[in-house]
Amino acid sequence: MKILIVNYRFFVSGGPERYLFNIMALLKKKGHTVIPFSVSNQHNQPSDYRDYFMSPVGEGKEVYFNEYSKRNLKTLWKTFSRMFYSVEARRQLSRLIKDTQPDLVYVLHYQNKMSASVFDAAARLKVPVVHRVSDFSQICANGLFYRPQQKDVCERCLHGTRLNAVKHKCVHDSYFLSAVKAASLKLQQFLHLDKKIAAYVVPSGFTISKLAVFGLPPAKLRHIPTFFNFSIMKENLAISYGSYALFVGRVEEEKGLYTMVNAFIDTPYSLKIIGGSSSGFDAKLKSYLAGKNHHIELLGQLAFSEIQQYLAACAFTVMPTEVYDNFPNTVLESFAFRKAVVATNVGSLREIVNDQENGLLFTLKDAVSLRNCVQSLFEDSDKCRRLGEQAFRKLNDEYSEEQHYTKLMHCFETVVDEVRQKPVLVQAAKTFVN
Repeated sequence: MKILIVNYRFFVSGGPERYLFNIMALLKKKGHTVIPFSVSNQHNQPSDYRDYFMSPVGEGKEVYFNEYSKRNLKTLWKTFSRMFYSVEARRQLSRLIKDTQPDLVYVLHYQNKMSASVFDAAARLKVPVVHRVSDFSQICANGLFYRPQQKDVCERCLHGTRLNAVKHKCVHDSYFLSAVKAASLKLQQFLHLDKKIAAYVVPSGFTISKLAVFGLPPAKLRHIPTFFNFSIMKENLAISYGSYALFVGRVEEEKGLYTMVNAFIDTPYSLKIIGGSSSGFDAKLKSYLAGKNHHIELLGQLAFSEIQQYLAACAFTVMPTEVYDNFPNTVLESFAFRKAVVATNVGSLREIVNDQENGLLFTLKDAVSLRNCVQSLFEDSDKCRRLGEQAFRKLNDEYSEEQHYTKLMHCFETVVDEVRQKPVLVQAAKTFVN
């Protein structure tokens, strides 16, 4: 099968892009032709199709919104147009589809950097589209179900109007940007994207439940969990259970970093934090820790090749998120290194981390609850190892590469077959009428 994959980044900046390159590698290994479509950026991986990529929003080196020059009118225009409808995205993707003739278009991330016009490009050329949903950006203005000012989980836009996003300044703490994003989501509804998408690939059952409430057709929602790519693991990396816990992820307040460090302050337990911040929260966290009694070390942003040595040697990992994470890759990475995960008892984490089986769950925003979990694992090494081994088994039983491939290809083949049968059915109907 010839598969065109759409994603707004063609370099790794987080978990979603790890999936992009993992699934591309897997599909190629299985004999499929993979054609990427993205936005030009200096960080991009090499591609034979880069001439089809969209022009960059800014100078072509930015990763996050705050890195763009807000005084540059061209950048602002591109930013806002791609939140609504990009003619360039439709034109470039149409050209790529015409030149390569794919069987199917697999859309990953498109919000803000490409726009929903990518669906129009495929629909006009009658190529079926499967869309992988890895956040809540079709429903929620900031994609997190989270109010940044109040610092709480919020479903007001799901059950009510998106004016709630404006009221609570959910996008970059700005009434204006929140209004723009809310309006762009309203336009996407007006464009009836659900009719242009043949199927949705959704990693977690929890996310499927929210999409169903939002109104997406249940028959189009396919539960296909993420997988771990074992080929990216370093060879001969010894697994041990050292004297520290590990956090890997974005260093942002909504990820529960304050709750996590408070659980470790004034204890003998060590914690290492790996990850970067686009908002400067890492500096705030360092300032918060200054002068306090702790054994917490912030290591900054590291490549996964560097992260592996810490995953191999830690006792367990911590996932203290205070938002609805869809399906965090860091959990699977922990499982791959036979490490239990201590996670917040919220959202999809409850279906990945089974309490007392492959990890421990603690109460949302409760540092004492988290501290109790941490203490129980540090003081019971046998339990720590046992949960880690069971985590590894769960990874192989439920989140294997082969399982993901089988389910995904069944979805793809079903969608492609339905499109191929339509002309036959239409012709048969015409014959019957005549």
